[in-house]
Amino acid sequence: MQSSPGGGVVRKRSPVSRWTLLVCSFILAAALGQMNFTGDQVLRILAKNEKQLSLLRDLEGLKPQKVDFWRGPARPSLPVDMRVPFSELKDIKAYLESHGLAYNIMIKDIQVLLDEEREAMAKSRRLERSTSSFSYSSYHTLEEIYTWIDNFVTEHSDIVSKLQIGHSFENRSILVLKFSTGGSRRPAIWIDSGIHSREWITHATGIWIARKIVSEYGKDHIVTDVLNAMDVFLEIVSNPDGFAYTHSMNRLWRKNKSSRPGTFCIGVDLNRNWKSGFGGNGSNNNPCSETYHGPSPQSEPEVAAVVDFIMSHGNVKALISIHSYSQMLMYPYGHSLEPVSNQEELYHLAKDAVQALYEVHGIEYIYGSISTTLYVASGITVDWAYDSGIKYSFSFELRDTGHYGFLLPATQIIPTAQETWMAIRTIMEHTLHHPY
Repeated sequence: MQSSPGGGVVRKRSPVSRWTLLVCSFILAAALGQMNFTGDQVLRILAKNEKQLSLLRDLEGLKPQKVDFWRGPARPSLPVDMRVPFSELKDIKAYLESHGLAYNIMIKDIQVLLDEEREAMAKSRRLERSTSSFSYSSYHTLEEIYTWIDNFVTEHSDIVSKLQIGHSFENRSILVLKFSTGGSRRPAIWIDSGIHSREWITHATGIWIARKIVSEYGKDHIVTDVLNAMDVFLEIVSNPDGFAYTHSMNRLWRKNKSSRPGTFCIGVDLNRNWKSGFGGNGSNNNPCSETYHGPSPQSEPEVAAVVDFIMSHGNVKALISIHSYSQMLMYPYGHSLEPVSNQEELYHLAKDAVQALYEVHGIEYIYGSISTTLYVASGITVDWAYDSGIKYSFSFELRDTGHYGFLLPATQIIPTAQETWMAIRTIMEHTLHHPY
């Protein structure tokens, strides 16, 4: 393994091993019915100005789509990462070079990482079966996670319960863990992960955090104080259909799986389907787009279920939505550059949370409002939460910054979860001590 000029992952292989890998990858993928990404690369471009950003945005509008933006064109200071299928590499690289857009290869061959990921999962599964245990340092399927939820709730029934808040488009259960020490309609904190199904590190982090909450109650004074006064709701798999699809067919699927008559492309970006700023900049009305906002606000059952639950609860005080990747902690607004009324408080809280995160493993996050830190994005969870009266609304972008992107190795699950927990704990403590 060696680093590319852009710091990405490049593996040198002999022609023979490379050919063997190609053949094996195709056979394995065909046998499992999964999409194959052999030869696909992730390119990183650092646009120098708005003109260059515009040239990159033009790629998004190509029909059929030729690139999959992992980090879309936002501002000149932020890198743009895009997956380019092997069949399009020559044309896309020629386009970039002809317009003076320098690029680095971040991931030389996506299928190599996918094969390693699948092999690690199979190895972990064998170990789990032989020891009748659950590995918190491995990635899991939807079925495995839902089985774990049932076992987890049974083991910790004094403090955890399982709620079914609705069904997905394909009629899968939408499950939420409730952590409570009693009482009704108590002030609450909502945490969700996995709204974008390919962001596997978020589900794994959510699972680890669930265990951390129960193990720290009665030991960690902050967790104990929070749970003695508040409830915590944790939705680990916010997009069950999309997540199941990342395991069965397309590891890089982002949206849900909804379909509509007369529309060839399937899926809605669930983080563009919320009411606040719906249909604005940073979302797309093309059903084939990765950021397609859907036909109307809350048209998707996965979003509507959360809206109905939080609004009927009526006492949620903080909302934390976990994404990957980029290493950022952000607060509203995404759909507008306008600062929110308690912007200064959110800024300082984000700063404290990022510092707590940094002290665990030395990982640096940037922080600020979504629209000024990342990009303008309309119809997103945290904007809706804030506009619905949830004063402490935050969005995480977990590890990494592009070496692996959405394919973060399982070896990084535990350290990612450990540092993320310290940031979340900071937000929880502030929410507890600043009632409203």
